[in-house]
Order: sequence, then C-alpha cells, then structure tokens
Amino acid sequence: MMELCGKLLVAMPGLGDPRFEHAVILVCAHSDDGAMGLIINKLMPDLSFTGLLEHLNIPKTAQGRDIRVHFGGPVERGRGFVLHSSDYVGGPATMQIEGGYSMSATLDVLEAIAQGTGPDQALLALGYSGWGPGQLEAEIARNDWLTVEPSAALIFAEPDGSKWAGALRGMGIDPLSLSATAGRA
Repeated sequence: MMELCGKLLVAMPGLGDPRFEHAVILVCAHSDDGAMGLIINKLMPDLSFTGLLEHLNIPKTAQGRDIRVHFGGPVERGRGFVLHSSDYVGGPATMQIEGGYSMSATLDVLEAIAQGTGPDQALLALGYSGWGPGQLEAEIARNDWLTVEPSAALIFAEPDGSKWAGALRGMGIDPLSLSATAGRA
C-alpha cells in the first residue's frame, strides 16, 4: 500500500468534480480502511474566524488572532478541524500527522487561538475529504491526483489562490502545461 499520510494531493485538470477543481489536500490519515484529508486552498465564502467564534460563544482577546476558514471537503461540513503546527499540544483528540503537523477537532484549540496562546501556524477547515478502502489509490492510478511533499510555507503562508500552482511548481511542473487528458505510452 502506498503511504500517503502527510502528503499533499494536487487535483489534476479534468478531475470531474467541481468541489475539487484545483484543490490541494493534506492527507491526514491513510490506512487499509481508507483516507481522510483537508482541502487547504479553498476559503469558505462569507465566513470569518471572528464570526465563527461569535457563533460558538468563544471570546477573543486582544492577543487572539484570526485564521482563515476553509472548505475542508464535502463530508460533515458542519464539523471543524484545525490543521496546525505541532508546537501546540492539544488534548487526546489531537492527531499527529506525518511531517510535523497536527489536527485538532475540539474547541480547546479554537479557544487557545482566540486567546493568543494557540499554535504558531493554523488553518481551520469545515468538513473533510474522505475515501473508502482503495478509492484514493484508484483515483491516483487514474491520474486524478498528483502527490507532493508538503511544506509549512505552502500550507500556512502561501495565499490560498496560489497554493495549487505553487505545489505544482514545487514539483517542477508548469501549471499551464497540464492537460485534462491522460495518455498511455
């Protein structure tokens, strides 16, 4: 089985699902049972971190900071996941991801960010992307996704609209050279 945990998936043109057009996904979990990841480059329209904190009745102090709110995927869109640097140690619900990243799905990390004591780097994703057993491997074999080694700069610092092209350029691929059709040699 290919090991995909901690890798980025970069959507190829012609994937066929508009929800994943130009998507960049960090694979957070991958096993024989399937895979789970977060889209890291699609912002949620009309939803700010401050607005979400207000909705959850979480106070934000002057030291608190804003993070971007992303569409993490079509599964459980009402559920939030904070992808963050591993400098923040959350509770037992914090999952370690290959490459020095962590993911927390509990309110304590949101409260910490709102107080200014959270992780150095973070983004919030609502919903996630999920695959059943063998599904992601089949999609990769079908040329739906390229796999890329992530960097913290690409995940957390790169502007969301540039992450797809940035991930491809990091592989030495000119985004303009990609075709929606695959060939066989």
